Amino acid sequence: MTTVATKTVGPRIERETDFGDFLKVLRREGTPRYLPFYEHFASGGFMASRIPEMAEAKGRRHWELYAEFYLGLGYDCIPLEIPLRFGKIERKPSEFQSESGVCIESMEDFERLPWPDEDSPLDLEPFEIVGEVIPDHVKIVGGVCGGPYEAATLSLLGVMGLSFALADNPELVAAVFGKLRTLYANANRALSAMDCIGATRQGDDLGFKTGTFMPPAMLREHVFPIYADLAEAAHARGKPFILHSCGNLEEVYEDLIACGIDAKHSFEDQITPVWEFQTRYGDRITPIGGLDVDTVCRSDEQSLRAYTRGVVEKCWGGGKYWALGTGNSLTNYTPLENYLIVLDEAIGVTQ
Repeated sequence: MTTVATKTVGPRIERETDFGDFLKVLRREGTPRYLPFYEHFASGGFMASRIPEMAEAKGRRHWELYAEFYLGLGYDCIPLEIPLRFGKIERKPSEFQSESGVCIESMEDFERLPWPDEDSPLDLEPFEIVGEVIPDHVKIVGGVCGGPYEAATLSLLGVMGLSFALADNPELVAAVFGKLRTLYANANRALSAMDCIGATRQGDDLGFKTGTFMPPAMLREHVFPIYADLAEAAHARGKPFILHSCGNLEEVYEDLIACGIDAKHSFEDQITPVWEFQTRYGDRITPIGGLDVDTVCRSDEQSLRAYTRGVVEKCWGGGKYWALGTGNSLTNYTPLENYLIVLDEAIGVTQ
């Protein structure tokens, strides 16, 4: 462990933590000593509001401060994801934002693309640096930045391109997702083998307010087999696997559970509040996060404390497993003081 000295805005949260307690939550086994914290992502702006030095830090120093951001907030895990290392890609121009990342329209494009090396698709150095900084009782929850569905739509085929290809060129769709399956699986095998990583994760936004972007049958054909591989890679090393996915996934929750996913992140009160998800599925998959981002951002202290207590009471205790955090992420516009209130309200909570 390397000591990281820096100035922070707000007090450093000191509490006795151990990743083993978070493991109990993810596995739904045993009695955790305290309520763990978990966030899928914190924006650069939010992190800099807590640690001003992060606004300018580069290279190794950035990752040292990155770890300190979570350690100083009382976390027993450090969420960390890195993109697959593609070569330089030539994008096809488009007037539509959803198609601005398109680089594959044909099998010729697929063959020419500078795909990552299948044997080494991910740069592991950031994980190694963070692993050197954190104490033994803290672990990384690591994964690939951007999931296979997001890669297919935002980076490769485009939303409209994928939609047309599903009907007009299914061989191309199969080739793209097949390649992604190999890359993501190999990346997760490498991550799962690292001692500093206690669990793996994947963010992949599959839906919107009323349903999934892609028909469930096509998710089952192209996307969910990749999730099953990622869960298998983690489980082979005795580690849990977490999925972050936004949107109304009601039609596919049973599919996600069948993939072997241990915990689900990203909840919105207007779709399925985290406490309702827990009531229905919490004995088979752990819900984590779920505090409404808008409520966290705009509430006064008294209201925010009452809201946080209410969610804690619904999701924690009496043998229920959960980890406290926002329903999505810590954004640039999230007031730091409000998030510190949320954490303060949850410190000391036990089963």
